[in-house]
Amino acid sequence: MRLLGNILWFIFGGFFSGLSWCISGTLWCITIVGIPYGKQCFKFASLAFWPFGKEVEYGTGTVSFLVNIIWTIFFGIPMAIGNVITGCIWCITIIGIPFGKQFFKIAKLSLAPFGSKVG
Repeated sequence: MRLLGNILWFIFGGFFSGLSWCISGTLWCITIVGIPYGKQCFKFASLAFWPFGKEVEYGTGTVSFLVNIIWTIFFGIPMAIGNVITGCIWCITIIGIPFGKQFFKIAKLSLAPFGSKVG
């Protein structure tokens, strides 16, 4: 069932969600200082492309908190808003609720990706 869910996800919105993480990672990697941000974006792009069957462990810590603030200011808010809007649209129908839940999971991750792990 995960395979079918991931294939449908990729076709109906996952491609653009993953692409947004890849674009963010590329933009961060242009500068030397942004490479750690870019590497984290590429890790989460795989989750955005194929989210079914994966769980996110949200981390804490002072360093990750400070880095998440910088991330949220530049990239996190627009990505989270886009994912929440798309998730709400998917949740209009009963069949789309699992897809909407995945968009909400990615929206939460968009606000605080550092210190989090995908498992």
